[in-house]
Amino acid sequence: MSGEPPRQGLLDTNILILRRWIEPDELPDEMAISAVTLAELSAGPHEVRRNDEQSLYDEREERARRTETLQRAESEFDPVPFDVTAARAYGRVAAAVIAAGREPRRRVADLMIAATAIAEDLPLFTTNPDDYAGLERLVRVIPVTRPPAAREEAVTSAAG
Repeated sequence: MSGEPPRQGLLDTNILILRRWIEPDELPDEMAISAVTLAELSAGPHEVRRNDEQSLYDEREERARRTETLQRAESEFDPVPFDVTAARAYGRVAAAVIAAGREPRRRVADLMIAATAIAEDLPLFTTNPDDYAGLERLVRVIPVTRPPAAREEAVTSAAG
C-alpha cells in the first residue's frame, strides 16, 4: 500500500479541533464524524474554565473558538449515529481494552468513536493513537501528525 491515507475515514474529535493546522494530505478525501464527536464538541464551550480559575486563555475567546469549531462541524458533516451496530461493537471494544490492561470507563467517548468506526467499517484518523491502544485487531487507527503550531492551542483545549 502507498503512503497515502485511505480514501474514506472517520475523524476523531481532536482532528476537528486541530484541523486548520493539519496537512490535508494526511486526511481522507471522504471524511465522516461520529455523533459522539458532535456531542464532545457540543460540550466544549460549556467546559471552559473561568478566567479566575486559570491563566492559560481568556474564557470568552476560548468559548468563542470552541463554538466556532462546533458550528463548522455542524455545517460540514452529517454525523454517523451511534446505533445498535455501534453499540454491539462497543462491547468488543471494551473487552479489548480490558484485555490490554486498560480501564474502558476512563475513555468512553473515544471508545464509542472507535465502535462507530468499526460499525461503519472505516479507519479512524487521530492525532492521539495511544487513546486506541489495544484495539489494533478491531479497527485500523491512522495516526495523524499533531501540528507543532497547534501545541499552544492544544494546551488551551486540554485545560478546558
